[in-house]
Amino acid sequence: MLGIKLNALSTEHLRGDMFGGLTAAIIALPLALAFGVASGMGPIAGLYGAICVGLFAALFGGTQAQISGPTGPMTVVSATVFTQFAHEPALAFTVVMMAGAFQILFGYLRIGRYINLMPYPVISGFMTGIGCILIILQLEPLIGHVAPPNVVNALTALPSDVITINWHAAGVGMLSLAICFGWPKRLTRIFPSPLVALIICTALTFFIADVPLLGAVPAGLPSPQIPQIDFEQLSYMLVSAAVLAALGSIDSLLTSLVADNVSRSFHDSDKELIGQGIGNLVAGFAGGLPGAGATVRTLANVKAGGRTPLSGVLHALVLLLIVLGLGPVVSTIPHAALAGILFKVGIDVIDWRFIKRWHRAQKRDLILMLVVLVLTVFVDVVTAVGVGIVIASLVFVKEMADVQVQSIRTIVDDIDHDLLTADESAVFRQCNGRAAILHLSGAMSFGAANEMMRRIVSVRPVEVLIIDLTDVPSVDGSAALTLEEIMQRAADANQETLVVGMQFGVARVLSHIGALDGLRETMRYSTRIEALETARDILAKRAP
Repeated sequence: MLGIKLNALSTEHLRGDMFGGLTAAIIALPLALAFGVASGMGPIAGLYGAICVGLFAALFGGTQAQISGPTGPMTVVSATVFTQFAHEPALAFTVVMMAGAFQILFGYLRIGRYINLMPYPVISGFMTGIGCILIILQLEPLIGHVAPPNVVNALTALPSDVITINWHAAGVGMLSLAICFGWPKRLTRIFPSPLVALIICTALTFFIADVPLLGAVPAGLPSPQIPQIDFEQLSYMLVSAAVLAALGSIDSLLTSLVADNVSRSFHDSDKELIGQGIGNLVAGFAGGLPGAGATVRTLANVKAGGRTPLSGVLHALVLLLIVLGLGPVVSTIPHAALAGILFKVGIDVIDWRFIKRWHRAQKRDLILMLVVLVLTVFVDVVTAVGVGIVIASLVFVKEMADVQVQSIRTIVDDIDHDLLTADESAVFRQCNGRAAILHLSGAMSFGAANEMMRRIVSVRPVEVLIIDLTDVPSVDGSAALTLEEIMQRAADANQETLVVGMQFGVARVLSHIGALDGLRETMRYSTRIEALETARDILAKRAP
């Protein structure tokens, strides 16, 4: 049985793990601060989240070299939650704890393998929408103004704020952005571009006045957040927690796949979800942002030599030391510098792979991606993902229904040589057109139920109906009820109904729903030739 098990911290790759953990921490520092600011809970919340999620996901997760912490998508969703509960932050952090509990439950239910079943156009539209939100929300602080609470406010205020640009802050922001884009790749492993941008832009603020700074950053250990529940808003809390849990799970498991490819290892999806859940549970208790597996930090860790969970633990401990002793230094970081870093993160989050191939994508996939993108940016994440999954599911059901419909055959007069053998054809001819065969193939679901009924109703009146289920491995409730209705119509019309080739699973569903109650055991056959011979004998006893 799957359980919570502490990962062994091996020193076999100590040197690589130390260098990888330090590199990941250097990259995580400015991002954690920026995500904390973007969430509305302050930079320290980002650091607490990076420490808690990074430490506990490494200790209990299922991916060897994964680095976890606040990410762009998780921060955008978290900002919505924190805005909703701005008057009672304890409720927001309770949502984070609930999200962690959901992830632990996901792991115990072993649904990690199903997380990646979300349609790619939905993921693409969602990720691109998140990237657009990050970019739009950083436009104001990039030119020296206060960050707006949402996209609509940002776009509304931008024209007037452009007229009153704080040129000093804008210069710092543009410099930060230029460093993030132009820093040589060969130096990134040693000096990550976000850290270089942070150091240079912070140093400039000692010589440039009128640039908004982060201000005092609380030092020391966090104050515990006691879980609270507002029963009037419980449904919103549960939905928000479920969205955070699902998003964090998808983000983490996708990063796990990337880590596997780079490090040539294999992750445990369900264990990873439990580790991420514990990390988010502790993060909420500590007043930190929720997090997930971070692709950029994980890749930096692996490329720097990190190979075991020890690298993730060391990354979290380095950030903890910064929180305990370097708060005054962090307080001098300019908002515009963080805005430049987040602007670059937003660009990186956008799914450029899909966008570059938009002209080759199927029309339905492109439309689905755009619908999810627009809803993500201008409505909310919950609506976007929900609508996207519903549309994708309906399209899939329609396609499967078309396939199922093509497999439905009704045989009355003409012999279908592709279906019947020579012996079966000979017996069927002896029925003289007074019998019909309804042949079904493949899994029958609600999508094909109406067409199944339409096909049999369109058949001219016969005296014996043979329902051939030999090639049907499964049926759902709707298809079972339709088969029951077909049998009932046949009985009402004084037709004999013979059923052929019911597999065990099909018979169980039909029996459970009561569809076989009116069918005698003598009317059930294993082979089609037996049913045809019985139909011939029945018709021989009846007058033509």
